[in-house]
Amino acid sequence: MTSSRHTRIFEGIDFGTVGIYVTIVLVGLVSIFSATYDEASTSMFSMSHFYMKQLIWIGAAWCVGVVVLLLDERFYHMFAYPAYIGGIFLLLAALLVGHEVNGAKAWFKFGSFQVQPVEFAKIATALALARVMSAYSFSIDRVSDLRKVAMVICIPLFIIVLQNDTGSGIVLGSFLFVLYREGLNKWLCIPVLLIAALFIISFLLSPMTLLIISILVCTLSEAMMNGQWKTRVIYLASIALATILSKIGVELVSPGALSLYGCLLTVTLLSLVVVVVYAYRQNLNNIFIVLSLFVGMMIFLPTTDYIFNSILKQHQRDRILSFLGIISDPLGVDYNVNQSKIAIGSGGFWGKGFLQGTQIKYGFVPENHTDFIFCTAGEEWGFVGTMVVLGLFAALIFRLINMGERQEEPFGRIYCYCVASILLFHVMVNVGMTIGLMPVMGIPLPFMSYGGSSLIAFTILLFIAIRLDASTRQFSSLHRI
Repeated sequence: MTSSRHTRIFEGIDFGTVGIYVTIVLVGLVSIFSATYDEASTSMFSMSHFYMKQLIWIGAAWCVGVVVLLLDERFYHMFAYPAYIGGIFLLLAALLVGHEVNGAKAWFKFGSFQVQPVEFAKIATALALARVMSAYSFSIDRVSDLRKVAMVICIPLFIIVLQNDTGSGIVLGSFLFVLYREGLNKWLCIPVLLIAALFIISFLLSPMTLLIISILVCTLSEAMMNGQWKTRVIYLASIALATILSKIGVELVSPGALSLYGCLLTVTLLSLVVVVVYAYRQNLNNIFIVLSLFVGMMIFLPTTDYIFNSILKQHQRDRILSFLGIISDPLGVDYNVNQSKIAIGSGGFWGKGFLQGTQIKYGFVPENHTDFIFCTAGEEWGFVGTMVVLGLFAALIFRLINMGERQEEPFGRIYCYCVASILLFHVMVNVGMTIGLMPVMGIPLPFMSYGGSSLIAFTILLFIAIRLDASTRQFSSLHRI
């Protein structure tokens, strides 16, 4: 009887996914051991070592994971909203009375232990988003429903930004992939991506170059949306004519002082008049979408300086400018990334071997057991080791996507895609910043970086998806019988 009950409890569990999770966790433990091992230590099993603390967190995470699997899948649907409210409360509490770490007031400190509530807020937000979007009356094309989705995502995002933990807040932006999977119009996704792209290139290009690029982008967009060559010619000609007239006009008013704002305003107004009149006469609707895109770009560009100088902190500004190559500070803001690239590059193809990483061993790479844990794999296990690590993460994410696709209920599908999006974003940003392809954001590598909050939260996040998938597989098995 006991054996039969044990079988029912774990029936439908995707043990392949569980196996990949366990492997990544153990790889992380070995990496933490390599990064923090002290040969001069008198006791290898002292609780003062990071790897021993991580071992305790692993045991706690696995116990929590088992509890998550034992709970009924309906529990997560039922308590999605209470969990979300609790997550918001914890974020506010951390903002008001929390402990500050590295400039971010986003931690609770209990003696020698610290807990970061934002990690658990990600779980609550994913559950709430799945609950909202799985409602019977929900439609991705309805503005009122999209407003609900935006509120679910933006409320915790706003609080996290106030905590000065912008990197963790940006993770919530990964839910855009979930919305796209659920049928969000691609023309609503493009402006979001353009905002991020415009913010970055505004530091690299001159205002007039940005204007020309904006015109070309909008013209190309219109060309893809409308096959009529006359529309494209009229649109492009009106923009070009408006640009020439604005330059002539500004030069006549104030010779030698071409005003960017005057040019942008004139271009926008003249092109808007010409194209709107033509589109109205031809009964074309797509052109209004393109014009809205163009006007939005012209309004957003002048605000990038304000966002950069007034909203971002100094260290965040320095990281962005360093990433873009505008400033160089090898002993300051560039130090971590430079040492990280040296460590990974020195590993070569096969790596230097276990406990043989000199850059890691002698402390040249800061935070080598937390945010830069990937450097340990790169130096000691080389290219082969890093490909194995990335392969494990890729396999885990693909299995989550497959879980989502075989869900019969939208709640499970949306939640599985939320988990896959969060993991993908974390891996891309963390690995990207260690090799210089992303600015440093302080985002941990899931299941590998040292930290109890991160490990337990990611374990819960993943095992809820496994629990929902197990329920679907159990149902499918009974249906076949």
